[in-house]
Amino acid sequence: MNQPVPLSSLEEGQEALVGTLCAAGSIRRRLRDLGLTDGARVICLQKSPCGDPTAYLIRGAVIALRRQDASTILMKGVKAHGADDTIHRDSRA
Repeated sequence: MNQPVPLSSLEEGQEALVGTLCAAGSIRRRLRDLGLTDGARVICLQKSPCGDPTAYLIRGAVIALRRQDASTILMKGVKAHGADDTIHRDSRA
């Protein structure tokens, strides 16, 4: 089973599901308002050249989060965006 990883550790093109919000107070409320609720799918779209902030696709909206805030969100089921569990083979072989 995959260990939870912070959202800030996702690389461009990876996706995962929200597991746990470790933030507290107003930042926790803000993250939930942005759609970061248990089980929500998040795709890492683009990291800035300096690495902060990073753009994520969350429930159809592109949201930029600072590394500090993204590190408080634990993700599960990390995989490459669009990947599935089946292997596709070339039928012409």
